[in-house]
Amino acid sequence: MYGISLFICTSRRELMVHGLRLAVASVAASVGFLLFPLRFSFVRPVSDGMFGWLFQQLEMFDLPFNQAPSLHIILLWLLWLRFYPHTSSKWRWLLHGWFALIGISVLTTWQHHFIDVITGLFVGVIISYALPVTSHWRWKPSQDPFARRLAGYYYSAALILTVLACWPGSGFWLLLWPAVALLMVALGYSGLGSAIFQKNTAGKMSPSARLLLMPYQIGAWCSFRYFSVKYDRNNQITEGVLLGSYPRHTVAVNAVLDMTSEWQRSPYIPAVAYIACPQLDLLAPSEEELQRSVQALNELYPHGQVLVHCALGLSRSAIVVAAWLLQQQKVSSIAEAEAVIRQARPKIIFRESHLDALNRWVKRYLVL
Repeated sequence: MYGISLFICTSRRELMVHGLRLAVASVAASVGFLLFPLRFSFVRPVSDGMFGWLFQQLEMFDLPFNQAPSLHIILLWLLWLRFYPHTSSKWRWLLHGWFALIGISVLTTWQHHFIDVITGLFVGVIISYALPVTSHWRWKPSQDPFARRLAGYYYSAALILTVLACWPGSGFWLLLWPAVALLMVALGYSGLGSAIFQKNTAGKMSPSARLLLMPYQIGAWCSFRYFSVKYDRNNQITEGVLLGSYPRHTVAVNAVLDMTSEWQRSPYIPAVAYIACPQLDLLAPSEEELQRSVQALNELYPHGQVLVHCALGLSRSAIVVAAWLLQQQKVSSIAEAEAVIRQARPKIIFRESHLDALNRWVKRYLVL
């Protein structure tokens, strides 16, 4: 399967990234073993019978070190990521079952323990996340003081969790998972933007991003559930356009513009026209991002009733609707656009950075 995986890639980028992932996996497993050569805590069982002599010969080359992280598990994850999108849905049960057996087989060897499976999966996810196939990393330092302040909070939380995880004699090493998740969110607010969630226009996040950032997503979901009860699910802003929160119930609309970056497409959105324009929570978009979102809304509008939503429907989605109202000449000023939206959804949040973003967008895209 390792060899076949190099021949099922359908683009040059997919092949190059996959090959690089496999190379990095071998280096990472070797470095991990050399830096942390864990010793076995139990005696090797005696091998006798028909295969006893063969095992005795192998023992001459087998040092009493536990090989963590497991290269088998790292490769298992990386190969599954390549085979899954190229496998017909009717055969995926066989793919999942076969890879599950490969994962279980690691625990039947003398060289590996359960900790090797956990560390191997963690390393594999880090590699696939850092080397994405369908997205790119772009660093653009944020000039928004509010974004830098949020990044500072997340950096601090990640540091605290890392210290606790590495505390001598503690059993909190699993805290490295949320520490890495919060570190990536901090980098998102510092300059990587919504790319940290690796969400495409169809509303799908990469499996690596979903797994790595799961601790943050769980926290964000708990916050969303707490605050969402204070607001209407959606409100009619103008004919054909609804503004609302992330759907937790089936919505009767003809199209959806999704502005969230932290979650996948809601399972309550029916099979309608859909476009995702991921944006980080609480931040104002750039002029280019705002223009892309307005164009997406224009593309969806002919389908009929359109729901524009973010998490709570208060800022990310609201600023897009405001810009769209201006472009469609349904209002004559930014202040009027804000007033129209606020009348329908009173608790929208337009900070000074949102208004500045709207002004810059108007000067660039509306004023000839």
